[in-house]
Parts: sequence; structure tokens; C-alpha cells
Amino acid sequence: MIEAVFLMGGLGLVVGVGLAAASKIFYVYVDPLIVAVDEVLPGANCGGCGMPGCSANAEAIVTGKAAPNSCVAAGPEVTEAIAAILGVTIEAKEPDIAKPGCTYGVQDADVKYLYDGLGDCRAAALLSGGMKVCQIGCIGLGTCAKACPFDAITMGNDGLPVVDETKCTGCGTCERVCPKHIITLSSVTRRILREYTTEDCTTPCQRACPAGIDICEYIRQIQLQDYQRAVQVIKERNPFPTIIGRICPRPCEDHCRRQLIDEPVAINFLKRFVADYEKEKGERSQPYKAPATGKKIAVVGGGVEGLSTAFFSARLGHDISVFEASPHLGGLLRSAIAAYRLPHEILDWDIQGIAEMGVAMQTEKTLGQDFTVNSLLDDGYNAVFLALGGWDSRLLRGAGKKIENPIPGTMLLMDVMRAKQTPAGDAQLKCFGHIAIAGGGKSAVDAAIHCKEMGAERVSIILREASDALALETGIDELKTQGVEILFRTGIVKLLGDKETLTALQTVNLDTSETTELAVNTLVIASGRIPELVFIRPPEEVPEPNGAPSDEASSPTTRWEGFYASKHPEFSHEIGLLADGDVLSDYSGAIKAIGAGRRAAATVHRVMYGIPVSFPDSVLKSTSLIQNVTEVEDVQTAPRILMPLADSRELAAGAELEKGFSQDMAQAESARCLQCGLICYEHTATGKIGHA
Repeated sequence: MIEAVFLMGGLGLVVGVGLAAASKIFYVYVDPLIVAVDEVLPGANCGGCGMPGCSANAEAIVTGKAAPNSCVAAGPEVTEAIAAILGVTIEAKEPDIAKPGCTYGVQDADVKYLYDGLGDCRAAALLSGGMKVCQIGCIGLGTCAKACPFDAITMGNDGLPVVDETKCTGCGTCERVCPKHIITLSSVTRRILREYTTEDCTTPCQRACPAGIDICEYIRQIQLQDYQRAVQVIKERNPFPTIIGRICPRPCEDHCRRQLIDEPVAINFLKRFVADYEKEKGERSQPYKAPATGKKIAVVGGGVEGLSTAFFSARLGHDISVFEASPHLGGLLRSAIAAYRLPHEILDWDIQGIAEMGVAMQTEKTLGQDFTVNSLLDDGYNAVFLALGGWDSRLLRGAGKKIENPIPGTMLLMDVMRAKQTPAGDAQLKCFGHIAIAGGGKSAVDAAIHCKEMGAERVSIILREASDALALETGIDELKTQGVEILFRTGIVKLLGDKETLTALQTVNLDTSETTELAVNTLVIASGRIPELVFIRPPEEVPEPNGAPSDEASSPTTRWEGFYASKHPEFSHEIGLLADGDVLSDYSGAIKAIGAGRRAAATVHRVMYGIPVSFPDSVLKSTSLIQNVTEVEDVQTAPRILMPLADSRELAAGAELEKGFSQDMAQAESARCLQCGLICYEHTATGKIGHA
């Protein structure tokens, strides 16, 4: 008996030692923050957050992959408790809603595949890619509906998913199980930030529109005689529908699929019709806004791009103020277009619509004179965006002969060259310390030598080209002896400054992507305009999230950083200022400036929140390989409705040249739209959907 007790005791001791050793060897660290957040969550494990249980959501919240308010089963008190644990502030959550992105269902396809024995879209996708006719079309087996934990999705009679927005929590389960990316999460913020990809069901007209307007949808609303909704669809991507309906160069119509059978749909005239309808009714139709974020943004420049940036930033929930140097807003739209093409009352109507979105506007306020980038940041603006326009904007306000420094330590190369030619100009030119000249080729060399003569200690010419791509009349070695260096294959990615002084540039080697900080006092830019830049305070100097200021933040910082706005997706691979695709003078059309304004608003939003400014690999470009058709079948010809024009007497009396469509004309013209999908379109002869 005694032996058995000792035996069992010894065995227990060995096991205890072994377990103790194992606990040390196989110890798994658990973040106490995760434990604390997990204890606050309700423990429902409903999956509404898109995570497999509350513990997984707690880990996602702590690691920044989910928001503190991501739990759909919890109330605001839980969100506040989580925020207190993490030491962050809470902004109102914008609801995400699942949105199907396919135009026509399986039943409408000319060619159908039978998935015998398969009841899951993912399995069907593995079988020949799940293709019927369209490579990205909906398979229609309803996997999204089966997977939805809240029964918010059903399959419609057309074989496409239908979302009940009252039940949808935006958990993203449907998005994750769809193998064709047909159903995705949508919100105001997502729609503004996103660019079209090769996975989207885009139409030829939509792809050709620089603003990316959903043209088929607003024409469909016209067919339904819901003109206010049509305007709302247009304003999702264009805050100037009444203006653009009069002056757009209409690249969308050049790509309209209807021209394969007769003539393009009068897309722009239909846009003008519904915009005029809104104006005549006097009932403004505005697109949706995200909840207020409490962030303040200053937009400098009241032209098309600046006002567009302000409009989309306001829709993102930010407080926006626009500062314009001239007495009136609108830029070249007001000064360079004849009144019979664009009456000022039309311009003012659309600008007033932007103001009603919550945008404050101030005129006769000049950057560099009445305020500075630093003073705006001192005034509590979280970001400052520059949309100063081209050289012609300076001429309009009589500042063509004056050297301007809108950004501390910056000027245009043309100002330096003009100063070189006129003794009076040299009096305005301040050359000292280290001057960097971005771009300019041989002109940059001449400017560099002149800056040296005017007192600069050192001059660096920053060129994106390789050394063998530029034949310099003055030898590189000779320039070095004069204190001028040339940095080839180098781009500028960031400006750094303190108060009213430029202190450095962050440059990048375009071949190796290696970045370097270059201390400079002045930047000379070889373009006809100051680039679109976003300025913020360095993020590391912002007070701690819990409200207790850090040691560095105990006194307000005076430093700032300037980033370039995201480029057009066509040139998304380019890095730095003055790259291919950058606008060097001014936009060739207002519709292009509107698209740039939306991208600028997206850039400012991302920079403020520390979100990477980048495009997905599948972003849509003109070189992207996508399905399309080269002919249409079973479509009856129908003549295009012509725009009625004013006669000479009407023009003399101040009438517009183009009179606009009547309601009957708009209905007849909208009926010509084939309501295209990626490759699908309506068979007007049979009433069915077809494709070539």
C-alpha cells in the first residue's frame, strides 16, 4: 500500500514537472488587449461582423483589421467601452450594404451551361471557370443567399441576387463566398474611393467617361420617368450635371455600342435634360453623404477640380472650406466659355448645389498673401489640398508678371526664366542656399546657372530621364564645377517644411525605388501650374489618441508634409511629380478635372487616415483585356433625336444656342439605349437580351 502511494506520488510529480516544462515550451502569448476587448463583446458569435466568432473579431479590432464598432449585435455602449480600451475616438459608422453588380441574369443569356449535380457557385466556377457567355457574369446558383447569416439575400426571378437592405448588416459574407465578385459591399465612402476594375461589369460608355458616370443607370431612370433619381445617379460622380450637359466633349458617345447599328445615343443631351428638369423644378436632388467625421479640409482653388474635390470630400463626411483668389468661383468655366454656350446662371446653379452639400466658400483669398498652408493647418484644418489651376488662372487675376510662392519655397520655372530676361524680374527672384529644379531639361540648366549667379550656394536639377536621354549643351562635369548637380532617374514624392519654410524633399530613385531626403531651401517646378498636393502635419506629432498629449505634442508642431494626389489609373504605375500623365498646364476638359477632383478627395481621405494611396492590380486601364462585342444583332434602327437650336434672333436676345430636349424627346432618345452590360444588350426586335 505504501509502495503504491509513493509510486502514484512519484508519477504525479513527474507529470507535473512535464506539464510545467510543456507550458514553458508551448506557451502561447495572448495579448491582454484582445482578452479585454473579447470580454466586452456580447459573445453572440453571430458572424455579423464577418469574423468566425467574437474572439476572432476582438483580435481583428486590436490589430486594426476591424473597427471598434464592427459588432452588429452590440450597442453604442460596447463600442465606447472598446474605444476606451484601445484609446481611440469613435466616428459614426457608415453602413455597408451588399450590392449585386451583374446586369442580366442566367435566364436572359443566349447560351446556358447546365451544372448538373452542382448547387454551389464556387464549385461551378471550378468547372470551366463557371462561364456561360460573360466571363464575370453571375452563375446564379445562389451561394450568396445560402451563406448570408441574416437571410438578407434572395434570388430574384431573373436569377440575380436581391438584397433586403433592412436586413443586411454589411458583414461581407456574401462578398467572400462569391467566386465572381458579383456581389460586393457598397457605401458612399467605398463608391467615392474605388476605381473600376476588370472584375466590374462596366459598359463602353462608362469606361470612356473621365468621371466614370453610371450612364446606363441614369438613362434607365429617365425611361422610368424618375428624373430626380437620374440626377442623383449622375451626381454620384459628377457635381456639375447642368454645366457638363452643355459643354462636355462627349467621349462616351464615341464608344456607345448603339453606333454599331446606327448612331450613338445622345448621352450628354439626356444628362442636360434631367439636370435642367431639376433646375426648373427648383428641387435639388443630392447624392448620399457619409456621417460627419469631424475632420476639416481646406481646398485652395475654386475652379472645376477644386470644387469637385470639395464636393466629394463633403460627401465623405468632412467639413470643407474652399478658398478662391478671384472674386468669383468657377475658374475658366466663368471666364473662357461664351454665355450662349454656358450662361452664368447655369454655372451658379451647380456651384450652389455644391455649397448645399455643406461646402463653405470664400473668394478673394490668395494663398501666400492672405493665408498660407501652415496657417491653415494652424487653424485646425486636418489637411490642405491645392487645386490652383494653370498659368491662365494667374493671368485672369492680373498676376502674370509677379513671381508667386503659393507653397513656401516654391516657384515655377517660367518665373525664373522670365526674371532672367528682365532686370525688374530679378528683384523678385530670391536665390539662396540650396535650390532644386524639378524637370525642365535644357531650360533647367539655364535657370540653374542663373540661380547660381543670383546667390544660390548649390543647385540640384532633378530629372526623371536617364542621362543618355538628355543632350546637355553644357557638360555635366563643367556644371559640377559651378556648383550644379544633376540627379537623373529621380522623382519627388514628398515636400517637407517647417512654418513658412521649405526644408527638404523626399526623392526616389525610379530604378531602385530607394528614397532619399534632400535638404533644400527652394523648389523650382518646370510646369505651367503648381501640382495638386495634399498637406498635413506629420502623423507622429499628433496628440495621443486617448487625449493625453505626448511629450512631442505638448507644444503644437509647425512642421508639414506635402504629398502628390493619386494619378489617373492609366498612369498608376508612375511615381512622383511631373510623371507621365500628370497635368502640366491645365485640364483639356472640365469632365477630366471632375474625375481628378474625385481622386483628389480620395487621396486626402486616405492620407488623413493613414490608408495607403494605391490602386488594385486589376484597376481598369485602356490596355486592360476585357470582353466586348464588335457587332449587335436583332436591334432595330432608330434615328437619333436632334438637339433643337436657337435662331439668330433668339441668340441676339440672349438665348442659349442649344434649346434642350423636351420630355417627349428625352423619352424617345432614352429608349434607344441598349442598356448594356459587359457584353450583353437588349434585343429591341425580340425583347430579349443578346450578345455577339
